[in-house]
Amino acid sequence: MISRRTLTAIGAGAAAVTLLAGCSSTPSGGESSNENVELRVLVNVTPNLTEDWWNELVAPFEEAHPDIDVVIDNPGAEGVSAAVPRLLAAGQAPDIVQSLAPTPDLAEELVDLSEYDWASGGPLADQYSIDGKYYMAGVGVQLQSLWFYNKDAFEAAGITEPPTTVDELSDDLAQLKDAGWTGIQTGGDWMSSHALQTLALPSVVGENPDWYADMNSGKTTFSKSYGDYTDLYADWIAKGYTNADALGVKYPDAEQNFLAGNTALYPMGSWFVGTEAKAENPAPIGVFRGPAVDGVDDPAMGANIASPYVIMKESKHQDAAAELLEFLTTDKDAVMSQLEVDGNYRDGYEYDMTDLGKELLAIVADTPASAYTPTGGGYGERKLPDGYSGELNTQTQALLGGTPADDVNGAMDAWFTASID
Repeated sequence: MISRRTLTAIGAGAAAVTLLAGCSSTPSGGESSNENVELRVLVNVTPNLTEDWWNELVAPFEEAHPDIDVVIDNPGAEGVSAAVPRLLAAGQAPDIVQSLAPTPDLAEELVDLSEYDWASGGPLADQYSIDGKYYMAGVGVQLQSLWFYNKDAFEAAGITEPPTTVDELSDDLAQLKDAGWTGIQTGGDWMSSHALQTLALPSVVGENPDWYADMNSGKTTFSKSYGDYTDLYADWIAKGYTNADALGVKYPDAEQNFLAGNTALYPMGSWFVGTEAKAENPAPIGVFRGPAVDGVDDPAMGANIASPYVIMKESKHQDAAAELLEFLTTDKDAVMSQLEVDGNYRDGYEYDMTDLGKELLAIVADTPASAYTPTGGGYGERKLPDGYSGELNTQTQALLGGTPADDVNGAMDAWFTASID
């Protein structure tokens, strides 16, 4: 086997990703050619999904395919979503990209995987399809409209049950502050807007399942549909329900601060279950789904595919890439490893879970598939204009810095107007 190598960063000034030549292998489990193939896989690297973990994940595939070397590319601080368009523009696309959701604009750059049952029949495949074609294959479901909570903090504040409505959540935050607790752990980076989305989407999409389409058509606006939740979140910030140093806190530090028991609530996706499972002596933690406002009978649940994989059309090794994707999304051990490391779920797959994982599994069991909604910029055909996630994050950081909610709502309306025209 060719020795595996890892490109530690693909940011500005880092080593460039080069296009690779060579014969491709036959698809869907066929034997590869005798010539060596190098597959570059651009992945999301996190405290859970470390470079070592990624290399261990693909090692069995490399052992079974001695002529294929899988090279894990880490985009560094730039992130996968920002790295891909830059690499495409430079003619330096990787063969495979992980954690990139297909969009109508991106589809022309991706290989159509519709011929493969492991892609067209995989988790959330229909939700991610575009014009009836399947450009992505994933391993499971990743829930996002979740609030993790410190059970000791709730007990100290006299809160006996998790909130089931937004009003109850607001009341609980007031009680937590009175009891001396910082209510919501948040931070800078990409996570700034996560709390706002966890607050808003269960109601926004629960009230209007066509919200994504209506935003694109101009039938509704951000301030009309989302504005009340921006107002409420600004009120929470003003009352001191969030950590005052939020803008200077990095994601790993926010995570560790909550695990250490220093804050009461942590809005985060289901991958946090995997982090909690590996933590030494974490605070006692529970989880509840993001509540909606009174009157919303079917709150939406933010849910993304766990580890979406796409093959770039510029790849010189599309057949070999398809073989790797089949392994990553169907091999039992590979799927189980990917589910467990980030606390994700898939029908028919069970792994050892902590008590927190079992609480989350109960939420999964009680959530109908019809409740699932994209978060951020969306995916498949439920997609907002490019750049939405970044703009929402920027404006939420402005909220955390004291910008009035009316200004933020106005800025988001202006951004949509400019992006849709």
